[in-house]
Amino acid sequence: MVEGTTVVPIDKDPGAGTSPKRAGFALGRRASLFVSASVVAHTLWTSAAPAMAYRLYADEWHLNHTVTTEIFAIYPVVVVLTLIGFGDISDHIGRRATMLMGLGASLAGTLLFAVAPDVLWLFAARALMGVGVGLTAGPSTAAVVEFATAGPAGNSSQRAALIATVAQAAGFAAALLLGGALIAYAPWPTRLSFWVLAMLLALLLVATWFLPRHMATGTGMVWRPRLPFVPSKVRKAFATASVAMMTAYTHGVLILSLGGQVAHDLIGSPNALLNGAVLSLFAIVSGAVSIVARPLTARTAMTLGAFASATGMGLLALAVALHGLPAFLLATAMAGAGYSLLFLSALQVINAAAPAQQRGAVLSALYLLAYLSLGMVAIILGIVATGWGLRLAVDLGAGVIALLSLATLALASAMRASACPPFRLAPDCACSNP
Repeated sequence: MVEGTTVVPIDKDPGAGTSPKRAGFALGRRASLFVSASVVAHTLWTSAAPAMAYRLYADEWHLNHTVTTEIFAIYPVVVVLTLIGFGDISDHIGRRATMLMGLGASLAGTLLFAVAPDVLWLFAARALMGVGVGLTAGPSTAAVVEFATAGPAGNSSQRAALIATVAQAAGFAAALLLGGALIAYAPWPTRLSFWVLAMLLALLLVATWFLPRHMATGTGMVWRPRLPFVPSKVRKAFATASVAMMTAYTHGVLILSLGGQVAHDLIGSPNALLNGAVLSLFAIVSGAVSIVARPLTARTAMTLGAFASATGMGLLALAVALHGLPAFLLATAMAGAGYSLLFLSALQVINAAAPAQQRGAVLSALYLLAYLSLGMVAIILGIVATGWGLRLAVDLGAGVIALLSLATLALASAMRASACPPFRLAPDCACSNP
């Protein structure tokens, strides 16, 4: 049984006591872990799905940088609003039910992109995607933790963090490479990639339906819309993890919002697959680094991630100033490494510290701050890009991320390498809590 949850047998109706129900089919632990990781992957796939099409929309509907960035920014804004109201709902109604609602919203948003006749439909589509990701980000990560730690490996917060990180990288890379290929070589460049994504989301929705049904995790409270709750014992760990997560997610502004235009300008090619392949270097390096970094403690990973992130932003500013593609490729790779290490270490700290019965709420609070920083920076950079040019916007964004990296470095340095929860940094930690 998954720690912190009550698993309802598949021949019982959740909350119906001993009333029998027609026997049904439920996935096993490994299949459930794969499906939950796929829901994690969908959060980055839906975020990155329009990235390669922004320039096409701008050309077709004569949109400036402010409008295209606002289309991007409405997504994290709605994610934040959803997390504010529904951040802890999965701790009450279960991970499966919450993920089903979120995937339904993501599917609806994807379908709107596929048929959008004008820019207003894009805003509505991104808003629905934001609702979908807001509902699924925390519960899917919590489900990965619970299914990963239920296996023979035992309480492995590092393994769960690794799976979530690789899943995000896979979703990100798939969006850029598959989307770029369909835009470059298939018909209906602004529509077909979304039809493909919609079909994949429909399949994922069906697979999620067959996850084991989990009842409320024992909070003993009636659910009502409220801010995600962070228990007092977890707040010190949460503060460090949230700054690392904010730093990681803010990379998305430069890669997903402005990155397509930067890559197009530096490469000098209108080929969406080529531009997407350059940007996917971020995701590919991110996934590879997360696997290599598995033996690292959270403190070491967070420190290295902050260094890589700051270095990558310096290289990005240099690449735009010198109009140099090699520097841009190196900057993208360094940013991917930084993102991976920061995200991995932040999840490792939170997974080890958060009580199982409040894990959904704590993870949702973590994502809330990450998407809030992403949305705020995206809006500001869009205005700057339109009024003062793309180069200044990139320089400003790189500076913001560099400052967040330094803040993360300071907090990581303050963590004691021998600390136990809420700062359990290595699996062999053997000290006792007061």
